[in-house]
Amino acid sequence: MIDTALGLCTAAAFDGARTVVRSVPMARGHQEALAPLAEAAMTAAGLEFAGLDGIGVTVGPGSFTGLRVGLAFAQGLGAALDRPVVGVSSLDALASSVAPDGRPVAAVIDARRGQVYARLFDGAGVPLDAPAATPLADLAARLHGAGQGGRLVASGASLAADLPPGWARIDLDGPTPEALIRLTEGALAGGPVDAPRPQYLRAPDATPPTRLPGQPRPGRA
Repeated sequence: MIDTALGLCTAAAFDGARTVVRSVPMARGHQEALAPLAEAAMTAAGLEFAGLDGIGVTVGPGSFTGLRVGLAFAQGLGAALDRPVVGVSSLDALASSVAPDGRPVAAVIDARRGQVYARLFDGAGVPLDAPAATPLADLAARLHGAGQGGRLVASGASLAADLPPGWARIDLDGPTPEALIRLTEGALAGGPVDAPRPQYLRAPDATPPTRLPGQPRPGRA
């Protein structure tokens, strides 16, 4: 299982009985760190890459660069080994990182620019809505609509929100390896799947140039 979507670079190996995790907190540098971490996790688990049944990878929302690194590594490994590769939502994995206890759960990721990526779940872990980017100022009202006494599972140190009465906040740098593996196993058990694609809930901050080098700016002769 590969996760490079948020504040961690994580590789986890699962052999049906135990999970071996190699994870490093980082905002940048996933490309250089991921392959050694994956090899270290497999070695510690006593597994060979050729023995993998499938590969899971987080597809976002999250860091544009981190997502591309994780997806490229997972898909390259899957193609080389002829193994299925499944995508796991970062928001679903965050919500699955806390045990259901009958209270609603909100998975929230700091999207910067005054926005968050969020998805709400009922007390049994069933999604109440689709993942969406929402203004931070509107988050409290969205949580209120999910019910009382819920838990907000948040990734992003700069994220701040006025929680409705009875709501508690749980801060994580990223989903737990156990949640990632559980969702990966569920996706693999579902049969053939399409190749995972990054889940971008907002257009990238960078935009392509509108003119070629040497061309005049629009409106100029």
